[in-house]
Amino acid sequence: MAISDVQKKELSGDFKIALPEKFRVIPLGLDLDSFTIDQEIKRHKFRTEFGLDDETVAIGIIGRLVPVKNHSLFLKGLKYVLNNTNVKVKAFIIGDGESRNGIEQLANQLDIRFSKHTDARHPDPLIFTSWRTDVDTICAGLDIIALTSLNEGTPVSLIEAQAAGKPIVSTRVGGIADVVMENKTALLSDINDEEAFCKNLLQLVNDTSLRNKFSNAGRDYVLGQFSYHRLVKDMGGLYNDLLDKKKNGKK
Repeated sequence: MAISDVQKKELSGDFKIALPEKFRVIPLGLDLDSFTIDQEIKRHKFRTEFGLDDETVAIGIIGRLVPVKNHSLFLKGLKYVLNNTNVKVKAFIIGDGESRNGIEQLANQLDIRFSKHTDARHPDPLIFTSWRTDVDTICAGLDIIALTSLNEGTPVSLIEAQAAGKPIVSTRVGGIADVVMENKTALLSDINDEEAFCKNLLQLVNDTSLRNKFSNAGRDYVLGQFSYHRLVKDMGGLYNDLLDKKKNGKK
């Protein structure tokens, strides 16, 4: 089994594990219920914690702070947005890791003021939250979720974000194209195209109707494609097909 067409191609074509017809593509099936229930309650909780009013557009990037996640592009995109919009914006770097000091230093170099989760108040445009386990609450509180990785497998964070109805702005790497619909639930840019990423982020910040359109499409898409209900159905279908082949003497 492969979880995407890209992975099937790699397993059969690049690594020669088996012939293509020996593979069945069955995408991930996740328990996404927590990202769809009590969204208004969770949104209010998150935004109250950080003092966000209804007019502020909250942008977040979720994941380990390590080089492959390429947080420098996120900061450059944030700087571009802050310089080119009149919309109130608050950005969140959610997670922690070995790159934390370097990311903070770059924020200082770009003159992006920031606060930390240990601070009592958060008046600045950027907040480092460190590790959080309430990802469903975070997704509910944000308005845009970004990903800037240099490489990715199957980014579960983007599936969860769409289940929560959040538009995506991301680099076009790895399996990302398998979990979003480009220009329908997400704006994507090539990894070396910093200008395109910045403009995509600004477009989502400025265009409320586009965010709403992506939000509705994203929720419908991932609940249909990546819920555990669909996974159970697909696995049942696979087992029944294998049993039928066994009964008919096929391999």
